[in-house]
Amino acid sequence: MGHLNCDILLRFLSTFSFILLGIFGLSAGTELSSVTCGSVIKLLNIKHNVRLHSHDVRYGSGSGQQSVTGVSVVEDSNSYWSVRGTSDTWCHRGTPVKCGQMIRLTHVNTGRNLHSHYFTSPLSSNQEVSAFGEEGEGDHLDEWAVQCGGAVWKREEAVRFRHKATDGLLSVTGEQYGRPIHGQTEVHAMSSPTQHSLWKAMEGIFIKPSELPAGSRDYSHTHTEF
Repeated sequence: MGHLNCDILLRFLSTFSFILLGIFGLSAGTELSSVTCGSVIKLLNIKHNVRLHSHDVRYGSGSGQQSVTGVSVVEDSNSYWSVRGTSDTWCHRGTPVKCGQMIRLTHVNTGRNLHSHYFTSPLSSNQEVSAFGEEGEGDHLDEWAVQCGGAVWKREEAVRFRHKATDGLLSVTGEQYGRPIHGQTEVHAMSSPTQHSLWKAMEGIFIKPSELPAGSRDYSHTHTEF
C-alpha cells in the first residue's frame, strides 16, 4: 500500500462498512478468524499494552536506521503493518498465515520492513529492532517466523515473532524514550520467550480468500476498527 494513509482508509471503511456488507456479503466467517496474507494490522504487546509503531525518526546510535517503538495511543496511523511473504516464502493474498511461516511486516506509512541485527538497542542494551528498506524491499534480515500454537495464526491468539537470522524474539520490556519521541517504549529482540514477547493482532483490514475468477475485481476484505 506504499505511503497510503491507512488511517483515512480505515475511517472511510468504518463509515461505509454496512454498505459493503450488504452489497458484497462480507462476514466474519471462519476463514476470517485467522490473520491472512495481505492484511494490514496493528500488533499489541499484551504485557505492556503498546502497539508496534514506527515513524521517520532514526536511531541516534546503533544502526542509525528508522526507529521502531511501542505506543499506547490506539488511533495512531503509524502503527499499521502489512503482512507479506519473503523472497523464499510466497504469501498468497487472503490465505491464512501458518504457524512457523516466515513473513515480512512492512510499515505502511514509510514502506520499510521490520528488521533486526546484532546492533545494541539504545535503552535496554538488548538487540536492536529497526525498520529498513525502501518501498517494501529490504534484505534477509527482514524475515520473522510466526510462533503460534496451532496450524494457523488466529486473530484472538497471542503469538511471538522470531527473527530468522538472529533467533531473537520481538519484545518490549518497558523502557521509555525521552525527546524527540517522549513516552514511546523501546522495542527490541531477546533470545528467551517471556511475557514481554507476546503480541496480538488488533485493528486493521483483514483480507479474506477470494473466490472470484482471475481478473475479476476483488472486494474481499473485512474491516475491524478500535
